[in-house]
Amino acid sequence: MTRVLLTGFEPFDGADVNPSWEVARLVTENPPEGLLVTAVRLSCVFGRAAEELSAAVRECAPDLVVCLGQAAGRPDVTVERVAVNVDDARIPDNAGARPVDAPVVPGGPAAYFATLPVKACVAAVRAAGLPASLSHTAGTFVCNHVFYALMHLLATERPGVRGGFVHIPALPEQVLDRAQPSLPADAVAHALRALLTAAATTSADLRVPEGATH
Repeated sequence: MTRVLLTGFEPFDGADVNPSWEVARLVTENPPEGLLVTAVRLSCVFGRAAEELSAAVRECAPDLVVCLGQAAGRPDVTVERVAVNVDDARIPDNAGARPVDAPVVPGGPAAYFATLPVKACVAAVRAAGLPASLSHTAGTFVCNHVFYALMHLLATERPGVRGGFVHIPALPEQVLDRAQPSLPADAVAHALRALLTAAATTSADLRVPEGATH
């Protein structure tokens, strides 16, 4: 069995729900064959979320870590490629903190690449029936903070563990009064099961174009 740590976030910015946690919970309740999936809910707080993630990695000793976050306004499941070493918050986190131009890890590298087979993960989501794309920015809020903290932890302490970050759209109930894209949690959970299977079983990533012109 491949041990998988899957994380989602608590609600933030006044919301009642966070689709990342709803999807993580659904995947854990019905995991893909051959994968032992543990879900952990992280605080939407700079620093604390990284500490909770580190504790979960120590406790679960996973072979694979995939962190999920909400990306309201994005229309598809986006597999993140690059984590950058900067916190620059447009809105406060759930503890009221709003860092500006602060490093996630002082003295750490400017960026890390995900160690997931990111293009194979995108292809797996599409094959499962949902739109997906490769993203080259996870923003500079708590999602990127956790993504960078994860990749730094794996690079410095657990180099044999694969890890990465996936953004998912808002839930339909979150955008009833707004003209924004959304996807149902059960559909995204179905796609994430395919993504995790691809991440756990693909040794060499696909060589297909998934770049961006801007």
